[in-house]
Amino acid sequence: MAVRNETRVTEFIFLGLSSNLTIQIVFFVFCLVMYLLTVAGNLLILLTIYFDTQLQTPMYFFLSHLSFLDLSFSTVTLPKSLINFLLQSNAISFNECIVQLFFLHFIGGTECFHLTLMAYDRYVAICNPLRYNTIMSRRVCLLLVISTWVGGLIHSFAQTLPTMQLPFCGPNEINHFFCDTHPLSLLACSSTFFSKTADMVNSGTLAVGCFLVLVISYTYIISTILKIRSTEGRQKAFSTCASHLMVVTVFFGPGLFIYMRPPVSFESDKLVSVFYTIVTPWLNPFIYTLRNEKVKNSMKKLRDRNVSFLEVHMK
Repeated sequence: MAVRNETRVTEFIFLGLSSNLTIQIVFFVFCLVMYLLTVAGNLLILLTIYFDTQLQTPMYFFLSHLSFLDLSFSTVTLPKSLINFLLQSNAISFNECIVQLFFLHFIGGTECFHLTLMAYDRYVAICNPLRYNTIMSRRVCLLLVISTWVGGLIHSFAQTLPTMQLPFCGPNEINHFFCDTHPLSLLACSSTFFSKTADMVNSGTLAVGCFLVLVISYTYIISTILKIRSTEGRQKAFSTCASHLMVVTVFFGPGLFIYMRPPVSFESDKLVSVFYTIVTPWLNPFIYTLRNEKVKNSMKKLRDRNVSFLEVHMK
């Protein structure tokens, strides 16, 4: 026992989704395609909003920030999985694992706060349209976005520090394809009561706080929309909010399933994690662009501008 307690794990081994080579190849191709589409889709939204002056409004400012978060969130886990497959190695050092864990919760927590912020933005736009530009000034928008990053940073430290304090003396096989609090706590060779409690309290506070703001915001929003006499006005307002509600559902749903319970290993956890770390960042650009005529028209303008530029310089 003395030797076991003095031995500290220096690297972990990911078990991945499956030990079957065919499934591994399919997962690699899936991850590669999804990551490339995620990068392309979110970069396209960022460039479109940046170059189109008509989209320089708080709503699209928040949308561009969401695209940056989605791009960053998928980058935390996917490149490592792709590299490991190409090198035929599922190993990750202890320090790299902690760094991945930190940024996973840093970006993920920031996105939770940011989606809540976007709900508040829709509340002001629909419930206080005459004061919208005054309330959501450029300075206020910037401060609100900074606050989401601060909140994500605090959340990440609260998740990472207790996990770092756990003694890992073997085994070192993580039943997952990236480092996270639940699969890591199952490998600890001492009591994990403190880390489990900190994890539950931190995740619970984040989830309940964001959920309450979302519910309150949309209660007022729906109440205000139903009072709009114009059918066209109601449809436009509902359309604006529907995209955000879809994004909130696909992001918060899997996250609540993973983090709002004790760290018990379920095989379904890995599939659920695939959804919120890979599918959701890819899906968000499509949800917003396919339902937003303004963004689609701006993308067409950007494409036509690039085509004209190439035609002029190729003559």
